[in-house]
Amino acid sequence: MVMRAVLILLLFGASLSGEQPRSAESLALLLHEYRVRLDTSKGPIVVAVHRDWAPRGADRFHELVTSGYFDDSRFFRVVKGQWAQFGIAGDPALAARWRTRSIPDDPPKQSNVRGRVAFAFKDPDGRTSQIYISLRDNSYQDAQGFAPFGDVVEGMDVADALNSEYGENSGGGIRAGKQQPLFDGGNAYLDREYPRLDRLLKARVIP
Repeated sequence: MVMRAVLILLLFGASLSGEQPRSAESLALLLHEYRVRLDTSKGPIVVAVHRDWAPRGADRFHELVTSGYFDDSRFFRVVKGQWAQFGIAGDPALAARWRTRSIPDDPPKQSNVRGRVAFAFKDPDGRTSQIYISLRDNSYQDAQGFAPFGDVVEGMDVADALNSEYGENSGGGIRAGKQQPLFDGGNAYLDREYPRLDRLLKARVIP
């Protein structure tokens, strides 16, 4: 309710001053929070992004979502009761363009407890596009520099239900060094070799 009231006041104030009214999306960014709905083959997951937790990560996630990077991709690394990872585009050309577009680290301000959302990475200042949802308390990762930028506020049951039958075999983490086939073959490779992976159909910013 407070957020909605602030948005209305800012929109009204802009119209009185003669400025173009800001969109609810841009106002949410101004206020350091926005929400993203992930439409998956198991149902929707809603992530609340808090820019004050990890500003660079929050900004990169917004950029990826609004560019359509995640649309029609796969949850390629799901370990039951541990994490669910996505963020390699289904189109190999698109995945290749983003693979080296790294952002500087954010210092961790929040813990990687159940429901938190953070970027996966291998090297310092190496975050690009891969995201994971913690399905349990993974706070041991805090000391490793994994910085949550958001948390699941709706659909945690959906995240828990994502198909985990392939575990680490369908790509694994960045540090395992087994993701090259995903970058080379994209959805065609994953759908052939791991046909029951759940899909991220569309990601979008919502009010």
